[in-house]
Amino acid sequence: MRWEAITWDRLGDQLAERLLDLKPADGGTWPRIAFDGAPAARPGDLAEHVGEALRVLGRPSLVVGTSGFLRPASLRLEHGRQDADSYYDGWYDTGALWRELFGPLDPGGDGRVLPDLWDPATDRATRSPYVRLPPGGFLLLHGPFLLRHWFPLDLSVHLLLSPGALRRRTPEAERWTLPAFDRYQRESDPAGVADVRVRADDPRHPAWSG
Repeated sequence: MRWEAITWDRLGDQLAERLLDLKPADGGTWPRIAFDGAPAARPGDLAEHVGEALRVLGRPSLVVGTSGFLRPASLRLEHGRQDADSYYDGWYDTGALWRELFGPLDPGGDGRVLPDLWDPATDRATRSPYVRLPPGGFLLLHGPFLLRHWFPLDLSVHLLLSPGALRRRTPEAERWTLPAFDRYQRESDPAGVADVRVRADDPRHPAWSG
């Protein structure tokens, strides 16, 4: 694979420009974009870059992190606080993502989505108000393991980290999650199925597949 060096700001601009002509594959009104990657790769930062670039271009967007759709602690931690399989299979409320984000953006939907549902710090519902995404607005969803759920995505961006970089950039207290990312690579091949790949081993000098 050929890699092109780029800055994060320029990458955000390039992706935003690509999105301008993107039409939802299902004939709907709202393009849905995934920024997939381990927390250490900071996919949310890239999603924010793209959202800002779209704003400058006069296009609305909504940046949503799956960290706002964690399941309650009683369910997440049922098998302990450091169970990598539970982290992979059971931490994120994919049902709520379908119901509160993707469903309202289906053809004929009203565009009224929930930006977050659960606060892991308080282990309570956030009670955030619904947001209406205007027709033609972009959903920019970021988080880990996004390319294994068959979400109706119109473009996917995967931020890659080598195993060494992933270990270095993951805080020691969170390294128990590393087997989950190894499993994700084996079972889902996110770099192989993503539309756009970004190599983020060096956070100062990303590269992308163009």
